[in-house]
Amino acid sequence: MNTANIALRAPLSRRTFLRGAGAMLALPFLESMMTRRCAAEPASPRRFVGMMTNQGILPEFFFPKTGGKEYESTPYLDLLKERREDMTVFSGVSFPGVDGGHASEQSFLTGAPGASRGSFKNSVSLDQAIADAVGPATRFPSLVLGLGEGLSLSWTRSGAMIPTLRSPLKLYQKLFVEDTPADKAASVRRLQQDRSLLDGLCEQYRKLQQSVSVSDRNRLEQFATGVRDAEKRLAAAQGWMNVPKPKVAAKQPSEISDGNDLPKNTRSMYDLIRLALETDSTRVITFCACVTSIVPDTIPGVKTQVHTLSHHGQQPATVAELRLIEEAQFRELAQLLNGLHETKENGSTLLDRTSVLYGTNMGSANAHSTDNLPALLAGGGFKHGQHLAFDRKKNYPLSNLYVSLLQRMGVEADKFSSGTGTLRGLEMA
Repeated sequence: MNTANIALRAPLSRRTFLRGAGAMLALPFLESMMTRRCAAEPASPRRFVGMMTNQGILPEFFFPKTGGKEYESTPYLDLLKERREDMTVFSGVSFPGVDGGHASEQSFLTGAPGASRGSFKNSVSLDQAIADAVGPATRFPSLVLGLGEGLSLSWTRSGAMIPTLRSPLKLYQKLFVEDTPADKAASVRRLQQDRSLLDGLCEQYRKLQQSVSVSDRNRLEQFATGVRDAEKRLAAAQGWMNVPKPKVAAKQPSEISDGNDLPKNTRSMYDLIRLALETDSTRVITFCACVTSIVPDTIPGVKTQVHTLSHHGQQPATVAELRLIEEAQFRELAQLLNGLHETKENGSTLLDRTSVLYGTNMGSANAHSTDNLPALLAGGGFKHGQHLAFDRKKNYPLSNLYVSLLQRMGVEADKFSSGTGTLRGLEMA
């Protein structure tokens, strides 16, 4: 017997590959990056992309009238027909206690109730809960992206909003353009300053721990956990300092010159989202389309600001104009999902390994209602090809879907926000 044929090969390190990539493309995972023992197992990582458009989605063009696998498609879902078997459509879902009309966009990935209150304090968003677990494996624990002027979808455990990157050019440079020596030196100084700050906080923690009450010790322990998490993130960031960024064939995009060109600008961001996932630069991405003040006059037939159109009062001409905008958004979503499906990875597709959530924070922007939210989930290794129709008067918690997504990403969780279990009817493949 030729023992050379059965010996385990040493796996090819992804980091080693990137160092030697030079002018080559930064390929996603290769079989030779695994030992032969695990080559038959799905070794590709799982990813999550959370996406929201903040001016609602016209429900009459989105929701199917029947549930189950044999649901009759709708005008918007027809635009995604190539991926019908790769997605699940939801109706009759919302977030318990989330209100406030436009203010509810703060809660789309957190499910935190009471957005209308002046005393509202947000909680951690789904993407950041995932990033805490899987983020250290990549150069960027998460990417927080968007278009237009508005809020971010991403919030820290302390309820602070994470700023949104809205420039395709800056995103491309962040992902694929090497930092100059001066930039790297500045990054090292920032890391050293942050580490010194953490050292000081740890010293304060040790002193306070000896003189506070039992209840305060519990609060201090939560603080200490945050410090330890920050230390891990700093160590991970330092570890990536000298690792070359991936090289890609895609050309550097230009800066946004026409903020009203919604299809073009959305496509630019979506192309970079796919590349970021394909090169394993990150495994967690959010994208918020803040289209409130946009006048997408690059879409034939549209001459009016989106927010004005969203208060359509059921006027046929206004609804028709708004429909043109939303159809353009769904066409771009279709291109993203198709691109993920066409990208192969370890005998699977990038879409199979990526959970893509798409929805909106208002069931009706015309009425500022926050129930019956249009939403869908594509990919991610779930059993799809269905419409899960819940009660439209007594909504089912969409936050239960977030528990399912956490578990799919390998995070041990049985609840998230108002979600107290996994989403009924959605099974892992």
